[in-house]
Amino acid sequence: MMRFADPWFFLLLGFIIPILFFSSSSGGRIRFSSLVILKQVTKGPGIHPRMILTFLRVVALILFIMSIARPQKGRVFSEVSSEGIDIVLALDTSGSMEALDFKMDGKRVNRLTIVKKVVTQFVKKRPADRLGLVVFGEEAYTQCPLTLDHGIVVDFLTKLEIGMAGMATAIGSAIGVSVNRIKELKAKSKIIILLTDGENTAGRILPTKAAEIAKTYGIKIYTIGVGTSGQAPFLEDTIFGRRLNYRRVILDEKTLTNVATITGGKYYRANDEDELARIYDEIDKLETREVKVKQYTQYNELFHWFLIPALMILLLEILLANTRLRKIP
Repeated sequence: MMRFADPWFFLLLGFIIPILFFSSSSGGRIRFSSLVILKQVTKGPGIHPRMILTFLRVVALILFIMSIARPQKGRVFSEVSSEGIDIVLALDTSGSMEALDFKMDGKRVNRLTIVKKVVTQFVKKRPADRLGLVVFGEEAYTQCPLTLDHGIVVDFLTKLEIGMAGMATAIGSAIGVSVNRIKELKAKSKIIILLTDGENTAGRILPTKAAEIAKTYGIKIYTIGVGTSGQAPFLEDTIFGRRLNYRRVILDEKTLTNVATITGGKYYRANDEDELARIYDEIDKLETREVKVKQYTQYNELFHWFLIPALMILLLEILLANTRLRKIP
């Protein structure tokens, strides 16, 4: 975006026409004893060579006027202010997450692969919020503390592996670690989004008890159950090589529903990637925050773009006026 800070200087352009008129009407005179010889001289071109000097002077004046009118180029910036929300993403990396009941590009993939993809998309939609990552299996621990640097969160997400926290499932411990991570922080809202595909089979604290503790700190928990119920396909080593076998898996939806209800959250169920993406989109819309956007423009002075050419043209005019286009007295 370009503008002139002092455009009223363009009124000076009104003086250029009189200057052009008087410059072109004046000229040198040479006295002759007779005009007969001059009348016999063939007339030259209609434009006198010294008109070049007038043209150069006018261009230089126009450029000077444009430079003192202060041309500026502006860049628009946006300043975003928001009361952010603290969000802990608690993700199950237990052995059951290896089930191949999800598909991506027509191929079977395990549950964790889809979860990492969808959660990464969710992280990118929350630029004003502090996000943290807790992983759980048999144990639960903080993989990434709450931060506004979402690039780090995404980097940790890509490095998640099945079994990194053990093969069992400690849902209560995951809630407890998540609560400890955000209970003392100051934020407009504090939420935990806990995703699992199983039931609580490890840890020393019951999920509902952990939810009661979360409630006392004003922490809301959204729970998500992923994967099919009953028989799920797993890739296993056999005497005939790696083959697809089905094993029974249990998703404790009752406990997950109770956890969400106790804290004022909501329980969701996802059987495929699209459903999981819709769930995170819904949570994104539910946990809105007021964002104020302030726009301002920063201008850079560009007068030298016109001043330097004006000086060069003026010097050229002076040079020609005293050499090839010199005026004879």
